Parts: sequence; C-alpha cells; structure tokens
Amino acid sequence: MIQRNLSAYSGLIPRYTELRMQENRSLKIAFVKGNLIRNIKDVGSGISARVSQNGSWGFASSPELDSENIKSVVKAANENAAFLDWRENKGKSMPEQDGVSLEKDLSTKKTRLSQKQIMDFIREIDSHIEKKYPGLSNRAVSLECLDMEKSLITSEGASLYSMLPRSIVRIALTMDKGGSPIEVNDSMGGLGQFEDIFNSPSDLYGRIDDLYRHLLNKCEGIYAEAGTKTCILDAKLAGILAHEAIGHTTEADLVLGGSVAANYMNKEVASPLITLVDFAHTALGSNCPVPIYIDDEGTLAEDAVIIDKGILRSYMHDKESAALFGAKPTGNARAFQFFDEPLIRMRNTAILPGTSKLDDMIASIDDGYYLIQPSNGQADTTSEFMFGVTLGYEIKKGRLGRAIKDITISGVAFDVLKTVTMVSGDMKWISGGYCGKKQLITVGMGGPAIKCKVNIGGR
Repeated sequence: MIQRNLSAYSGLIPRYTELRMQENRSLKIAFVKGNLIRNIKDVGSGISARVSQNGSWGFASSPELDSENIKSVVKAANENAAFLDWRENKGKSMPEQDGVSLEKDLSTKKTRLSQKQIMDFIREIDSHIEKKYPGLSNRAVSLECLDMEKSLITSEGASLYSMLPRSIVRIALTMDKGGSPIEVNDSMGGLGQFEDIFNSPSDLYGRIDDLYRHLLNKCEGIYAEAGTKTCILDAKLAGILAHEAIGHTTEADLVLGGSVAANYMNKEVASPLITLVDFAHTALGSNCPVPIYIDDEGTLAEDAVIIDKGILRSYMHDKESAALFGAKPTGNARAFQFFDEPLIRMRNTAILPGTSKLDDMIASIDDGYYLIQPSNGQADTTSEFMFGVTLGYEIKKGRLGRAIKDITISGVAFDVLKTVTMVSGDMKWISGGYCGKKQLITVGMGGPAIKCKVNIGGR
C-alpha cells in the first residue's frame, strides 16, 4: 500500500512538477500439462518527480518512499531540469490548466483469497481439461493479476489516487494432427481483482468447450487461398487493427515524428461507417478494460474521437503536444512503473458498433473468410500492418465452411478501413492487452466485427 494523499509534499513543488508514488503488484501462475511452472508474486513501488523548466524536462525516481528520500527525488528532478534548460535553452513554458482531484479505488470488497487458494482454482481448471479432453497433446492454463496503485499531485493543484486492477486467465489447447501441433487459445477476465471476476472454475467450462470445438475444426482445417479477399474481421482483430495500425499513427508524438496521419487531418481516411475512439474510462455506458480518469500529468482524461464517420478529426495528446497543435490535452500521458516517464499512450481504442447483424454479414459474402482470433503482429507509422490469425473459417455462398490453418493478414490500415461496407452492432473488448511503445502499458482494444477487404497470406 502507498500513501493515498501526497498533499503534504505540495510545498516542495512551486514550479511545474508532477510528483507520483506508485506500486504495481502482480501475481502470475501457470500450469502446463498439470505441472506448475510459474507461481510468482511481485511488488514494485517507488516515487518519481518530473519537472519542466522553460520547456526542458528533468526526471528522477527512487524505490525508497520515506519523506527525506521524496525530498531528494524532487531536488534531483529540479537539478536535471536546470541542467537540460542550460543545454537546450528552449525558452518555453508549460501551458496552465486547472487542477482536478479524484479518487478511484476499484479494489474488491470481498474477502481476499490466499495465493494457494487462487493456485488451486487454476489447478482445478487444468484438471477439468485433462479429464474431459484426454486427446490433447498439450494444455496450458495461466493467470495474471495486476494491481496498479498510484498517488499523484502536481504543482497546478491536480491530485489523484487510483487503484486499477485486472485479472486474466489464459488457456491454450493443443492437439497433434499429421505430425504437426495445432493450437487454439483464448483469454477470460478483465477489470477487477480476482475475487470480483472469477467465482467458480465451472464458470469457465462453457468457454473451454467452445475452444475445444474450434480446435477439432482447425485440426481438419484447410489452407486459406492467398490474395485480396473479402473478409469479416471479428472484434478482436478489428480491435488490434484499431490499436496497432491506426491508433499509433495518431499519437501526437509519432505524428510529430513523421507518421502518415500528419497529412490526413480532416480528410477521409475510412468508410463513413467507421468511427474510432480512444475511450478514457467509459464506453457505451460500461467501464472500459483500462479506465483512466486522470492521467500521469494530472490532466482530466477525456475520450479522443480519432475518426468520426470516416474523417480523421483528432490526435491523442499530452500537455506538451496539445500546446504545439493548439489542441486540448486528452489525458493520454501514461507511465507503467514508478521509474517510467509519462508518454502519449492509448487507453481503450475501439471502433464504434454499427447496425448490421453478424449472420447477415456472413450471408453477404460469396467467397471469403471469417477471421476470429489474432496472434502477434506488427505495424508502423505508415499504417502498414501484418498480423497473425490463429482461428478463422472460410465463407462459401454466404455460409461458414471449414476452419482454416494459421495465416497472416496484411495491408495499409487506412486503405483497409475505406473498404468497410458493414459493421456489426455488438461490442467486444480485448481486456488483457499490453502495448510495448518504449515501455509496457496496459491497454484495452476492441469493437464490433467489420466486413472489409484484406490481403491473405496463403500456405
């Protein structure tokens, strides 16, 4: 636990300063074929200060949380800012904004389970899979719990205390077919501590049954035909496309670095059916997977509507980039660990739902693919992307056909979004994602299913 209120140190920060105390607590448990291979509990905590002097930044941090050390960190950050100001001589000042104060503690109110009780919960899931599906060649069941607790004050009068938890169970099933391993995987859980997300192992069994059915189908699967195809990207793939291939191009620091989106403001970049938003904390009346209420610069977090009915309308900003663009900060400055400086990061990036039904979308395709589960991929600031797909089905004459083996899809994201002709009315989130831009950070991504044209890699 950390101090919930840092106001006692406000006298140390007369010039522009962000003082942040943070503790990340994680629990990672993993079983592979019944063997416990990971059972790790970790805590990382500390204090950091970031100071701006005439546009030059000084940063310092320490894992020691006593009062004297906090004073030393603030002093070191000021000295670093003064030195860089002498070297850089930018002559800029930080834009002023009103300070906001907020507390958001999403800790469970239930009795906490012990580490052993949680481990036994995961072991029970593994035992169920072993008994029900003896034909598997491999199985893996893992859990990752992360509590991010922060206290923040700024010289502008902002203050924040937040405790944002998430708990994710991941399951992978493997079966050998023709001498080659065939695998499917899924993740379950999201925002909240373990006790608020998972009540009984049996609650997950239906999802595991569905996963096993997909595995059997994939074992009899075919190779997809290479080329540009009409496809339905299910919510998880649409979410990764929104985050990796569109979202990064519209982070203002990457725009300043030469992103293709620098040339697209107020221009058509997608079908009129596409509205893409980086949500701060609430989407369509429900909590987002990673709710951010005040960012790590003390800015009140607001939704950033990036694409509105096909037109690029905004970028994601921190205070400094917002001043350069003459825009309002959106609350996108985030840091993962106490020793990380805030960077412009996404929070919960998604395409808004449309009005089509998935069945109608499938029925509208004579020859194409329904792509469901993504794996790793990459994208760059041109919006060019390549993602793996580990679960999908062919569509023939408006009906789902055979499962397909692992493939890659690629394209230029802005071009792909211009081909969208249908958007489903549902909304799904990937709740266990991380983004790796310079430092890890938790993110949410999601949306509806979209019908579009994309390049398929074949055998």
